[in-house]
Amino acid sequence: MTMPKPTIPIRALLALAALAALAVASSGCGTTTADVQRGRTLFVQKCGVCHEMAQAGTTAQIGPNLDDAFAAARAAGETDSTIEGVVIPQVENPRPSTDSPNNSMPADIVSGQNLDDVAAYVGMYAGVPGAAPPKVSGGPGAQVFADNGCGGCHTLAAAGSGGVTGPNLNEYLAPDDNTAAVEEMIVDPNAEIAEGFPANVMPQNYGEALTKKELEDLVQYLIESTPAGGESAKPEGPGGEEHDVGGPRN
Repeated sequence: MTMPKPTIPIRALLALAALAALAVASSGCGTTTADVQRGRTLFVQKCGVCHEMAQAGTTAQIGPNLDDAFAAARAAGETDSTIEGVVIPQVENPRPSTDSPNNSMPADIVSGQNLDDVAAYVGMYAGVPGAAPPKVSGGPGAQVFADNGCGGCHTLAAAGSGGVTGPNLNEYLAPDDNTAAVEEMIVDPNAEIAEGFPANVMPQNYGEALTKKELEDLVQYLIESTPAGGESAKPEGPGGEEHDVGGPRN
């Protein structure tokens, strides 16, 4: 008796599972504990500029929509770990774009533990029906802070975050930081580098990635939640010129 050939979707899913098993075996995935929340932060920063994914709140369309890419596999019963295993080799050795080679994903945009965290995050949420960014209290600015993964890099008491990749905002934002100063820190983070932190760590694209309303809400939230809310504007020096009074930043 001749067994019928698998249909194309079944063959695709079998290949997907085989690829995942190979990726897990070759990458050492599973030897450390992945941090899914940190993976979300890294995804928003590193991957969200090109990929749309509902739970991340990202809408870029340079690369594939990851919800669409994994929805069929998810619906067919593939597990988080299978999808995670597919993500790892694609990030390590991405396929060049045939339509627009200049927009091809660079290899190793994240690696090591960062890759494990991102892959675990995508594996958990990509293609999940109804997935959406987590809702937080504190108003629209707090939601912008959460949606863009700011807490993964910054400590902010009002947000309950404890990131240490960037400066502690409770200490870094000072009473003489007005609205314009805080906005510049977001849209042009290399304009003033916090002492003890390197340049080019914070994403440079928030001026484009955030809408005008989102940027305004985020700035207002940071001012109201930190010592920057102590004064509405920088104190004026002789001749009406603004001047800093806080000394060097920490």
